[in-house]
Amino acid sequence: MSTPHVIWHDLECGSYHEDLPLWRALAARHDGPVLDVGAGTGRVTLELALAGHEVIALDRDPVLLDALEQRALAAGLTSVRALCADAREFALPVPVELCIVPMQTVQLLDGPADRARFLRQARAAVRTGGLLALAIADSLEPFEVEAGSPEPLPDVGEFDGTVYSSRPLAVRPENGGFVLERRRETVTADGRLSTEENRIHLDSLDADTLDAEATAAGLKPFDHVEIAATEDYVGTTVVMLRA
Repeated sequence: MSTPHVIWHDLECGSYHEDLPLWRALAARHDGPVLDVGAGTGRVTLELALAGHEVIALDRDPVLLDALEQRALAAGLTSVRALCADAREFALPVPVELCIVPMQTVQLLDGPADRARFLRQARAAVRTGGLLALAIADSLEPFEVEAGSPEPLPDVGEFDGTVYSSRPLAVRPENGGFVLERRRETVTADGRLSTEENRIHLDSLDADTLDAEATAAGLKPFDHVEIAATEDYVGTTVVMLRA
């Protein structure tokens, strides 16, 4: 059974598809299991598993990972292994050839020191000659909905008779990064309304800075791939690093 935590995650992240062709192409070019860091409820993991790849789905949130495992089981996918761990502290018994970090997960790691911890762990998790690919949003534009002005359209979904609505309100510079603010509303079948504010902090990070940090961790930068913005999602840069 989906919890509100899972539903909000799916509503706000699950409809993004523009990066999937890149992850599929990378998985097709590398042997063995793919390590998906920040796997959540399986947006990328399940896509790769359906394409025939083994995937290790890493996330520190056990509720999201439980939903991922249930979905893999329901789809008859036996090639998915969930690993509940912090990206800054995980270890694998055997290194992989490909590690992917979609949807700005690396910008959720609380600054350069914690990114360095993750990059060192990732270097240990990827065999020599393998690939680490990280998506970053390096061109976030601040905005704020002003009183009386039209608000952006919300992400809306219905589950078990309750309507969930998540509306972006602002992207605001804060503490060396950006805060993404949303208003979450639910309306139950009997008309009860509840509202809460949600804030996510993303570190400010560009591709050249990440290249430099990766070099210090023993990785070798070799390419940047751009994924275009959509009406609902910002464009991203995928930083490619060799172990």
